[in-house]
Amino acid sequence: MIADVDVSPVAALLGDPARARIAQALHDGRALPAGELARRAGIRPSTASEHLAKLVDGRLLTVERTGRHRYFRLASAEVAHAIEALAAVAPPARPRSLRQATVGGALAAARTCYDHLAGALGVTLTDALLARNALVERDGTFALGPASDEVLAALGIEALPARRPPARRCLDWSERRPHVAGGIGAAICSRALEQHWVERLPGSRAVRLTESGRNAFASLGL
Repeated sequence: MIADVDVSPVAALLGDPARARIAQALHDGRALPAGELARRAGIRPSTASEHLAKLVDGRLLTVERTGRHRYFRLASAEVAHAIEALAAVAPPARPRSLRQATVGGALAAARTCYDHLAGALGVTLTDALLARNALVERDGTFALGPASDEVLAALGIEALPARRPPARRCLDWSERRPHVAGGIGAAICSRALEQHWVERLPGSRAVRLTESGRNAFASLGL
């Protein structure tokens, strides 16, 4: 028999600042080596190894081995969704340097949230999809709208990823409004990176909208 869900083990794992920074560093869906995660978390490699082992044991991360190297990534889209939800209710961190302030501004403008676009760009994109009836709001979440095939075809997207909800509502922590996740969010983000409509900024999950991206998204009314 199941009494209820025990969230305390997961909360305890993410309650440690270093482990939280590691999870946030992986929030763009990519796999990173332990050394890079230690650098981003501001801790020693030996300490990072201990934290990574706990996160893997807690099923928040998975590890991939390539020869003698190990790469870590978030275990699933559900883990990423939970981290974004926590970020939406967390107090904002005050920047301690000009670089942190610059990165924070870039993240708020445009970033990846696991496998979809977030920040002001992601929310604006979502509003445009709703306005074009490519998305509709239903039962508190998003669903594909009657014009979804037409809009996706205009962006050069032939199919959505398999084994994923077609559309999902994700609360954006910086805009405090929803952006679209799920299959359509992942497909648009993947297409945008592939076509260089957005470019990743080094050292964070921020992205920058390019001129070709502005032209491509103009078809959606952005």
